[in-house]
Amino acid sequence: MTLTLLPGIRPLMQRYDGIVLDLWGVVHDGIGVFPWVNDTLRQLKAAGKRVVLLSNVPRRIAVTMERNARIGLDNGLVDGLMTSGEAAWWHLYERPDAFYPGLGRRCLHIGGERDITIRDGLDYDFVTDVAEADFLFNTGSRKDDGSPPADQPLLKAAAARGLPMVCANPDVAVIVAGKQQECAGAIARRYEALGGAVRYHGKPYAEIYAPVLEMLGLPQERCLAVGDSLHTDIPGAARAGIDSLLVVEGIHRREVDPAGSDDPDPAALTALVEAYGLAPVAAVPRFTW
Repeated sequence: MTLTLLPGIRPLMQRYDGIVLDLWGVVHDGIGVFPWVNDTLRQLKAAGKRVVLLSNVPRRIAVTMERNARIGLDNGLVDGLMTSGEAAWWHLYERPDAFYPGLGRRCLHIGGERDITIRDGLDYDFVTDVAEADFLFNTGSRKDDGSPPADQPLLKAAAARGLPMVCANPDVAVIVAGKQQECAGAIARRYEALGGAVRYHGKPYAEIYAPVLEMLGLPQERCLAVGDSLHTDIPGAARAGIDSLLVVEGIHRREVDPAGSDDPDPAALTALVEAYGLAPVAAVPRFTW
């Protein structure tokens, strides 16, 4: 059955009262909020719908909200925000399960200066030498331009010592102003390939949806997750037991519209979704009303 490609989200809004909304690729491109987003959010608010943002950004909620406002998002149009960075920080702070108390105190942070605020309030000794570390905290590339780091020797040394890794962003890649950049998930996958143990926080893992659904305060069947990734957004919604809507002009655009025609082929789109074994209720080109 061909996946329905809708012009915008309005036709679905009789079925749903709450939106779980992805950020990167749906709301903004890493540089600025897309021109149509705030208007779509206004339409949702006028229709009495609730919207909570859910992002695999390795930063805390307050930092992310400030950045969203700086690049053009009207934060007054959304009802809440949850990030993978917040979830990772909370687990490191509270140490709520058997994995965390056993980590030790000496942490080697893999990440750039842009992510440094995620350390605030954490009672760990941050070290720079893998030989001194008890575990790795991975927020992404050490280069602030997002280019892949030369981290293989570090990862090999850490894996040889059996150091566990906490990954604050399961995404493998993201599109920034039209260019693909590597995320923390790519580093984590390389570490797993070396035999390293990784604890992920964020989509597609179901636990990240619990605080989001609490913020929405709605039955799961009345909630719709909107995202552009068949790696995280759409399977994460399925694991959380909520419907999903795929935004085409995101991370998978080149796979269904390689010519950049702004007219994706529904058959190619259906084949792509089926290849992932997923079943979003529909797709839209962009997050428009």
